[in-house]
Amino acid sequence: MEKMKLNATFETPAVTLDSNIGKLEFTGRSLPEDTATFYRPILKWIETYLEAPNIITNIDIKLEYFNTATSKVLLNMLSKFKDSNNVTVHWFHHEEDEDMLESGKEFEELINIPFAYHTME
Repeated sequence: MEKMKLNATFETPAVTLDSNIGKLEFTGRSLPEDTATFYRPILKWIETYLEAPNIITNIDIKLEYFNTATSKVLLNMLSKFKDSNNVTVHWFHHEEDEDMLESGKEFEELINIPFAYHTME
């Protein structure tokens, strides 16, 4: 399966999806004008990945900010992994950003897969 790599812009995150090591990483800000169009190929990649996932999957969410539309996509995306084994979401947040930490805890509660919380510098 092809690795997917998207560079960050002011409105979209850097995205790296690597099936060989079972790592999905989202870094930066996510407030695309057309969220559905931006995330469509990512969601398609994930659906294909889940047909034959790596033994362990790590999802790194290192977003400094995301809008409401992205929140809905993240919930949809992470929900796709709820029936998978050995999946951990690594939720990164700035130490002083309690809103981002709370967002991670809300996602964890809704999806019911393990989250590990990390502070970013």
